[in-house]
Amino acid sequence: MIELKGKPVDDETRCEHYQSQLDIIAIKFKCCNTYYPCYFCHEETAGHTAERWQANELETKAILCGVCKTELTIKQYLNSGYCCPNCNAAFNPKCSNHNHLYFDL
Repeated sequence: MIELKGKPVDDETRCEHYQSQLDIIAIKFKCCNTYYPCYFCHEETAGHTAERWQANELETKAILCGVCKTELTIKQYLNSGYCCPNCNAAFNPKCSNHNHLYFDL
């Protein structure tokens, strides 16, 4: 079982900051190698500054589908069309507005 830190509110990785039906991914932060539901959860509970994944790290498993618990590489996630390639659960396309917080691509 993959540990999820931060402020999750359900078993599909939704947190107190993002709770729509589509908010079902967690992100492994490079700085601590730990999954959090969102940037705010990391900022409020990790105790250190977040580091972003670099372009040469796209093959790193760093995205967790909250529905089927499949770990995706950054590349798989960015190319997924906002849908889990394993279970077809829909991801929130508005998450792309926050890519700059997680990825330095």
